[in-house]
Amino acid sequence: MPSRTDEEWRRTDIRDLPIDEVAAFSPRQPRVLDRTALPALIQAQLGDAGDLSGVVVQSDSSIVYHEVAEDVTGQGVIFVDMDTAVREHADLLQRYLMREPGVPADDNKFAALHAAFWTTGALLYVPRDVEVALPFHAFATIETPGLATFFHTLIIAEENARVTYVDQCLSPTLQQEAISDNVVELYAAPGAEIRYIQIQDWGRNVWNFHTQRAVIRQDASVKTLNVTLGSRVSKTSVSASLLEAGSSTEMLGLYFTDEDQLVDHHTAQDHVAPYAASDLLYKGAVKDQSRSVYSGTIRVYPGSHGTDAYQANRNLSLSPAARVDTMPNLEIGANDVRCTHGATITKIEEEYIFYLMSRGITRTEAEKLIVDGFFDEVIERVPVEAVQTAVRTAIDKKIGYLV
Repeated sequence: MPSRTDEEWRRTDIRDLPIDEVAAFSPRQPRVLDRTALPALIQAQLGDAGDLSGVVVQSDSSIVYHEVAEDVTGQGVIFVDMDTAVREHADLLQRYLMREPGVPADDNKFAALHAAFWTTGALLYVPRDVEVALPFHAFATIETPGLATFFHTLIIAEENARVTYVDQCLSPTLQQEAISDNVVELYAAPGAEIRYIQIQDWGRNVWNFHTQRAVIRQDASVKTLNVTLGSRVSKTSVSASLLEAGSSTEMLGLYFTDEDQLVDHHTAQDHVAPYAASDLLYKGAVKDQSRSVYSGTIRVYPGSHGTDAYQANRNLSLSPAARVDTMPNLEIGANDVRCTHGATITKIEEEYIFYLMSRGITRTEAEKLIVDGFFDEVIERVPVEAVQTAVRTAIDKKIGYLV
C-alpha cells in the first residue's frame, strides 16, 4: 500500500483505510423499467438534468437502470453498461479496457485494485463523424454501509466524433465507512472532441480513489471538469496524454472542503508529441479544519517543440484552521516551448465582507457572493446549464447558505 514515505502520498494518510473491513461486492439488484422506481436522490438529480441522450444508474454493485435515445443508437452509437459490453462488445473491451496508453492495471495501487474487482460501469462508443448533441449522464450511488464499489467508465470517440458525458457520484452519509475506487478512460481519435464532467458528492464516510486518463490523437480535443465536494478522503489522479501533433486538452477542477475533509489532486499534462496545447485551471476553497492538496506536473518530452502548456492552481481559505498545500511542477525536455505555471493561496478580505454587509447583506450571503465569484471562472467554461446549476447549489450548501 502507498505510505507517506512515497512523494505522491506524503500529505495523504490512508493508514485508517478500512480495506479489510469492506465487502467487494453487494448482492445483485433487479433492474427497474421506470425512473420513478429509482432512489429519490437519483430522481431529483435526473429531474434537474434536462434532456439527455442516455442514462445509466448504478446502485452499489449493480446497474439498476439504463436508457438510450433511439435516434442516437440509430447513428451507430453504443451506450451500454459493462455487463452488456462484456457480452456484446468484447472486441472493444479487449482493445481499450485498461490497456496502454490508457490506465493499465499496474498504473497505481488503486488502479490494480480496481482491475481486480471492477464490477460494472458504462461503455460509450461514438462512431466516426457522429456528433451527439445532448449529453449522456451516469449516476453512481452507495446505499449499503461497509461496501466497496468499482465503477469503470470507458469512452471512445472515433475520428471527428463529438460527445459530452457527465458522471455523478452521490450518496448519503452512511453509518459505516465505504470505499469508491473508480477508473475513467477517454480515447479521442484524430479530430474528435470529448467533454467529460465528473461531480463527486459522496457521503462523509466514503474513501474516494479516482484515476482518470485522456488519450488524445492528432487534432483531437478532450475537455474535462472534475468537481470534488464530498467524501471523507478523496485522492484523485487526472492525466492527459497528448500523443500526436495538434492535440489539445482543457483540464478544469473545482473543489470545496469543510469540517475535517481531505482532498488530494494529482494532475499530469504529458506532452509526448510536438505542437500540442494544454490548459489546466484548478480552483478550490477550504473551511473549518479541512485540507486540500494539489500537485501538478507539465511534462514536455524530448522533441516536443511547439508545446503550449498552462497550469494554475488557485485557493481560497475561509478559516484560519484550514490548510492548503499546492505544488505546481515543470519537467521540460525540449526547446522552443511555452510553459507557464503558478499557484496562489488567499483568504477573503474582511474589507470585502464589510463592504457587502454595509449594503444590507448578511455575512453568510456576502461570503456566498465572493465564493461564487471565485468559482465562476471555472463554472462558466462548462456549456452545460444543468451542471452549472448543480455545482452552484452544492457550493451554496457548503457555505451554509442553503440547508
